[in-house]
Amino acid sequence: MKEFGSFVKKEFRHIFRDKRTMLIVLIMPIVQIVLFGFAISTEINNARVDIVGDVQDPSVRRIMERIEHNDYLQVMKVYRSVEDIHARFKKGQADVAVCFERNFDERLHKQGMASVRVIGDGSDPNSAQMIVNYVVGVLNDEQNDISLKYVGENETAGMTPTIQYMYNPGVLSSYNFVPGVMGLILMLICSMMTAISIVKEKEFGTMELLLVSPVKPLWIIVSKAIPYLFLSSVNLLTILLLSRFVMDVPIRGSILLLCFVSLIFILASLSLGLLISVISSTQRTALLISGMGLTMPTMIFSGIIFPCESMPVLLQYFSDIIPAKWYIIMVKKIMIEGVGLGYIYNELLILSLMSFVLLAVSIRLFRKRL
Repeated sequence: MKEFGSFVKKEFRHIFRDKRTMLIVLIMPIVQIVLFGFAISTEINNARVDIVGDVQDPSVRRIMERIEHNDYLQVMKVYRSVEDIHARFKKGQADVAVCFERNFDERLHKQGMASVRVIGDGSDPNSAQMIVNYVVGVLNDEQNDISLKYVGENETAGMTPTIQYMYNPGVLSSYNFVPGVMGLILMLICSMMTAISIVKEKEFGTMELLLVSPVKPLWIIVSKAIPYLFLSSVNLLTILLLSRFVMDVPIRGSILLLCFVSLIFILASLSLGLLISVISSTQRTALLISGMGLTMPTMIFSGIIFPCESMPVLLQYFSDIIPAKWYIIMVKKIMIEGVGLGYIYNELLILSLMSFVLLAVSIRLFRKRL
């Protein structure tokens, strides 16, 4: 037993000597629990609602006021033509549109029936269904008040809400699942595998042999990244083929634009992997940082599962530094909504800037470690 106790003490000493491992094992779980506890929420706050109709109409104005007083909804814009809805959704300026027919109040009270159409942005089916349910709940409350008004009278009045999901009429979850999986797979392959491959050279003592070769350190790093760039391109092609011909997810936008956006994201992921390899001394540390410190936050804060808009403001700012968030937004817009470069310009600029900064910092730190 004395020998056994000595081995246990030795293992503890090895662990305590590695400060990075101690930080990851003891501190990171606490940080993640606090972050995820506030970030994980299925509710959607301040959903953006457009009103299409005549606000001078008493019934339309009353329903709009009900929507404004709802804690989960906010009216963004009022306009008369349904043709503007498509552009508003493409620009990401609205989540749902409530369309009232002409002379809504007159038809409701004099003819006894009026129609209202609720159009949701189906590119994110989970959020769209929840927001549409919020709006329908408001319309049902209005309908109940109208019914109470005519209790005991022969007259009746009612609304006929029609629900429609733009870009995704069948509200298929694959429309939301495929872009998220694309971001996760590319992130895992590029960042984790790149980090491990470089750390492995350092751990086995072969990095010094590479550095004394005639090849410059920068080209050594590039040679390490190129195979994973190729594998990521193959995975991207495989995912697109499966999503189109197996899961029936459309690719309405430009394939070339989609590939270009994916290339920028791959470069950002490779730069993250290089950064992890620089600050890690062992493969275990690199795996822990990539797995716990990168993969899980990407799943939570990129909008794949939980909407970023429902998170506290501080966590929304934190989600802005996740490269996968901007990539997934662009993939949804290109594949599902069929937009062009003009509608994703801001997201592409942010992701490109992230790629440049990560690559520059990684190369600089790598040279300092030589």
